Amino acid sequence: MASTNMIPCGDFKTSYAADTTIFPTVTSRNAVILGILLLAAAPLFLDAYWLNLLIQIGYLGIAALGLNILVGFTGQISIGHSAFFGFGAFSSAYLSNSYGVPVALAIPLAALMTTVVGMVFGVPAARLKGLYLAIATLAAQYILQDFFARAEWFTGGVAGTMAEPFSLFGFAFDTDQSFFYVALAATVVMYLLATNLMRTRDGRALVAVRDHYLSAEIMGINLTKYRTMSFGISAFYAGIGGALYAHYLQYVSVEGFTILFSIQFLGMIIIGGLGSIMGSLMGTAFMVLLPEVMQALTDSLAGTSLDRALNLKDSLAFLREMAIGVAIILFLVFEPDGLAHRWRQIKAYWKLYPFSH
Repeated sequence: MASTNMIPCGDFKTSYAADTTIFPTVTSRNAVILGILLLAAAPLFLDAYWLNLLIQIGYLGIAALGLNILVGFTGQISIGHSAFFGFGAFSSAYLSNSYGVPVALAIPLAALMTTVVGMVFGVPAARLKGLYLAIATLAAQYILQDFFARAEWFTGGVAGTMAEPFSLFGFAFDTDQSFFYVALAATVVMYLLATNLMRTRDGRALVAVRDHYLSAEIMGINLTKYRTMSFGISAFYAGIGGALYAHYLQYVSVEGFTILFSIQFLGMIIIGGLGSIMGSLMGTAFMVLLPEVMQALTDSLAGTSLDRALNLKDSLAFLREMAIGVAIILFLVFEPDGLAHRWRQIKAYWKLYPFSH
């Protein structure tokens, strides 16, 4: 009797290992590799303006991923993420300036220092939830902001501090073209680490704490341990992102790490998709590019009757903030699962086309 070849339709997974693989298909893996190779060639054909935007997406995407691990995967809330981002920036600059630590080593050390600070605030916050947790993280934001302004030995006070350029084996990555590769490598490594974390027992425990903490506790999951761990991981990622930010700009100011910046981080993961690693990067790209789109729109309307009526040029800063708020509201109403969910739906549609209905 002739054998019949069975063609799987849709998602066809027969083992737990297949369900937790990083890349569901060979095509998706090859697409990611191709995308990274194309990005590696970006300095060859993109100018400094576009490279600057890509570098911003890199270090902000790392910090946003840390916040998504805390908020999206563990179900905690934090509105003080920019303070940990700033602590990582100041720590790396302090280690390299005061102790001569090479920048390549100062960045992970600064992330570890930020992890310790994050866990200090995470221990009491791990026993809180809802509005009380939000207030606790808001307190962390203002405590660290005040520390930045007063600790001149650490941050330079209100004057800020200089940061050494990233260097490796005697080569200084002090231009957009060279630092782009540092940001790209760090982004790839940190996102792979987060993807693998979510496949481990600890990663699944974080998700269990989010989905139903009572059931998770009955199953033997230590809620305090994993909630505190999530704060530490989130702070570590914020520290890496902040350190890259410091050594890219080569200057760190206390004025950059406000509550508004923390809200922007929340906007990144809401727009990208809570509980989605890929969504963290997509939301970051959206938030970085949105002000540039607003700038281009304002320039295109220059001299028109609308410009004369609303004085768009002088109102640009306000329009940018308003656009961020409007974007968050629209996504919460019409696409609460974020850009990552929409991307998955698009892929599913074409995967089964023309029978995708």
